[in-house]
Amino acid sequence: MQILGVGVDIIENSRIKKSIKNKKFLSRVFSKIEIVNSRNISNKSNYFSKRFAAKEAFSKAVGSGFRNGLNFNDISVVKDRYGKPSIKLNTQLKNIIKKKFKTLKVDVFLSISDEKKHSIAFVILEKK
Repeated sequence: MQILGVGVDIIENSRIKKSIKNKKFLSRVFSKIEIVNSRNISNKSNYFSKRFAAKEAFSKAVGSGFRNGLNFNDISVVKDRYGKPSIKLNTQLKNIIKKKFKTLKVDVFLSISDEKKHSIAFVILEKK
């Protein structure tokens, strides 16, 4: 086991609260599954803020930021049946990881949290 990358991000929830009123912003930044899953959430600004921070933290862990083919809406933050968040690796993300780290055998660990004013995310990429 080897740590390949670490990323962290914190965001003011008020920034996202303003931005999510714009449908173009929503579709450019968030995946379809994230938008669908938000329908049953009462505090949408914190919901989307945590996911935004997770996307930023993931891009930092990969070491590329949002360039070289990595787009915000390629990264989907989903939860398992117990509520544990994870990043769903689609084909685009797998290709970026393979190109950067020369392996697909990577575990992605994600922790997200929020409070009234801020949301934070922490990502670790570990070689299996």
